[in-house]
Amino acid sequence: MRHIDVHAHLAPQVLWQAFEQGQDWHGMSHETRGGAEFIIGHGKRILINSPKIRYTPEQRLADMDAEGTDVQVVSIHTPLFPYHWETARAVNASREVNDEIAGMAKQWPNRFAGMATLPVQDVDAAIAELERAVKVLGLKGAELDTVANDGLNWDEPRFLPLFKAAEELDALLFFHPQPQDNIVAVERTLRYGIPNSVGVVLEDALVVATLICGGILDQCPNLRVCIAHGGGGACFAMGRIDHGWQVRSEARVNILRPPSAYQKQIYYDFLTSSEAGLRFLIDTVGADHVVIGSDWPFVGWDPSPGGWLEGLQTLSQDEKEKIAWRNLESLLGI
Repeated sequence: MRHIDVHAHLAPQVLWQAFEQGQDWHGMSHETRGGAEFIIGHGKRILINSPKIRYTPEQRLADMDAEGTDVQVVSIHTPLFPYHWETARAVNASREVNDEIAGMAKQWPNRFAGMATLPVQDVDAAIAELERAVKVLGLKGAELDTVANDGLNWDEPRFLPLFKAAEELDALLFFHPQPQDNIVAVERTLRYGIPNSVGVVLEDALVVATLICGGILDQCPNLRVCIAHGGGGACFAMGRIDHGWQVRSEARVNILRPPSAYQKQIYYDFLTSSEAGLRFLIDTVGADHVVIGSDWPFVGWDPSPGGWLEGLQTLSQDEKEKIAWRNLESLLGI
């Protein structure tokens, strides 16, 4: 069975090459402390917690072969989103990353596709880069954080032209939160890995609710959106979100239909980490709206993302094929 993975991260080779030459990369530099490696700059300290994030495309391909992944849809490692950088530097860095991903897809068109990163602190610049990424570079869309620069939610009116542009370009928007940054749980505790295990899925749920209740999917009915980690708790919470729409006037400001009516405008990756969770997701939104998302290289899979899917007992063969490859083949033309 073919396996297409929508959720595969990249820290660009241009970054590592700059570090090897003793240079920074658009204000980011490399540091080793206490046996651990970090990328630092722009107020962040990013732990390099998987050696695979350094992989060249050739090494990545060997790893994909070992785990049985046919195609990766590659997008930037989320702590490297340049939203809070100075605009010109963010534009230049985004262009370099997008050029590199596009180069991978051009050299290995049967193995890689790509999602752009965008300088969303300047919406006009973000739209221009999205247009270049899709029309010139052949990328399939863009990866976005679950919040924008300075903690802004995506229902701010300033971002609507970006969503309109993505809709017009038929570009997929893949939303993925940053662990340890802009995560609700970080304000409560850093213990027990909770910001990653629980905080990430809270952020996913919040962005689903924001896209629906903020009226973005209503105003952009053909916008194509995918949410990481199975949409977090959004589908489980949809009954409460619908109830809020029924009883609270502020929940009806932007949408005329119940929130659940917009649910199937969204795709969700299968990274629920449990068969019961995935079964619930499929039963809620349909297998035609669920895709493989492995979070490469940060999740340890046994035996592999596709192998895990194929071994599940409660899914039909048709459901497995839709999730494994048919949905993304149709959605992205891969």
